[in-house]
Amino acid sequence: MFIGDLYEAWSAAADLSAERHIRWCGKPYQRVLSCAPAMYDELWTAAKAMYKLEPAVAVGGEVVIYAPHLDVVSHVHGKYIYEIGYHILPYFLNDWEHFKHFPLGVLAHSTHLRGSGVMENGVEMPNVHVTLASKISAEDCARLNLGYLDPAKVNVDEWKDREDEGILYVPKAGETLYRVRNN
Repeated sequence: MFIGDLYEAWSAAADLSAERHIRWCGKPYQRVLSCAPAMYDELWTAAKAMYKLEPAVAVGGEVVIYAPHLDVVSHVHGKYIYEIGYHILPYFLNDWEHFKHFPLGVLAHSTHLRGSGVMENGVEMPNVHVTLASKISAEDCARLNLGYLDPAKVNVDEWKDREDEGILYVPKAGETLYRVRNN
């Protein structure tokens, strides 16, 4: 608990939270196996397995969301997500007239799972490749603008203890924010 001047107390609390609730990494990773726990029963909530890790992934890197139990994008918003897919924010802003009628929460979710990036000459250039290893089919992943990996072909042990190689294994993704510490 921090008591005192509003700004000083807020700053002290934020500093403590940054040390306790963020895993600080020395360098960005090229590949991440982000294991979404079964409590995330739809991609809508399992998106945390991407957006809490993206800050620690190198530009051009990949996050594999490993969720072999997952078989639905969203019970409530799935029809919209299948219509628009997963894209970076500039993709939607580039054609706002087409997308402005969609629920803003759905657009936000789409950009959270897809991550950051830029549009170059009308081409979407995301910073991180997102691959889904779940019960959602390869065809649906393509329709959603996500990569696909057969979850049966994922050997979790092959991902472990390879941080020095630029490969990170996260067994309970979505609980901790990962960031690269700037020296």
